Amino acid sequence: MKRTFLCLALGLAVGLTTHFVYFRVNEPASTNTLDGQLAWMKTELQLTDSQYARIKELHQASSPRLRAMAVQVAALQAEFTEFEKARRTSDQVDFLEFARFVEERRHVSRECLDSTRQIVLASAEVMNPQQRMRYIQLISAAEPLTRSFLN
Repeated sequence: MKRTFLCLALGLAVGLTTHFVYFRVNEPASTNTLDGQLAWMKTELQLTDSQYARIKELHQASSPRLRAMAVQVAALQAEFTEFEKARRTSDQVDFLEFARFVEERRHVSRECLDSTRQIVLASAEVMNPQQRMRYIQLISAAEPLTRSFLN
């Protein structure tokens, strides 16, 4: 009886260990980082090492500009929050200041879209026609980009 129990316990331990090790090894790369996203692109689009290196270079070169725009977007969001707070407390709106804010937000949105378009088009240029077609299909889920690329 002890041997049977020991054999079952050992089998269960080996099975569980194998299960967890298998899923840990085959865990997909995190797509929260640039490297994770690029690794996903390499796998999904079957990029060669030279294509991957060029696309990674393009993304790294655009990173400082994209980070600066992200800071601008965050500042605009904070400014909008302040407008809303002032509107609720004083029940008044400075329409000139708000118009300036809206224009600045449009400008930053255009810059973001242009930068995104540039990096997507530059990345697509590195790919062969089949990869490019698949890439455009994948990014077409992003609504603003779909209109600007396909029109």
